[in-house]
Amino acid sequence: EHVVESGGGLVQSGGSLRLSCAASGFTFDHYTVGWFRQAPGKEREGVSCLDNSNGNTYYADSVKGRFTISRDISKHTTYLQMDHLKPEDTAVYVCAAGQGGYGHIAGTYDTWGQGTQVTVSS
Repeated sequence: EHVVESGGGLVQSGGSLRLSCAASGFTFDHYTVGWFRQAPGKEREGVSCLDNSNGNTYYADSVKGRFTISRDISKHTTYLQMDHLKPEDTAVYVCAAGQGGYGHIAGTYDTWGQGTQVTVSS
């Protein structure tokens, strides 16, 4: 079971990025895929997730209205569209998957990627 992130980079405040999480080795539509982020000196934060079994989504209050999670089941890929980015969104963004994955609770996810850096300049 693997998930691999891509799409991070450097962007100016107010800009946009789209992260991708490509999954392999498990039945994609049975799993919840989540995005977490961790900035230096801060705790890991659950940003968003999508339950592929029913399409339910979760967003942290800090990103509601700015980030959108979506999926392409045929490609086994989950996307995180990040708009109106702020410097405080700067972090390593990590994709995780779990059959019992639940919202922002990291312990409910079994498979983790290596992460992709997102840097938002002011």
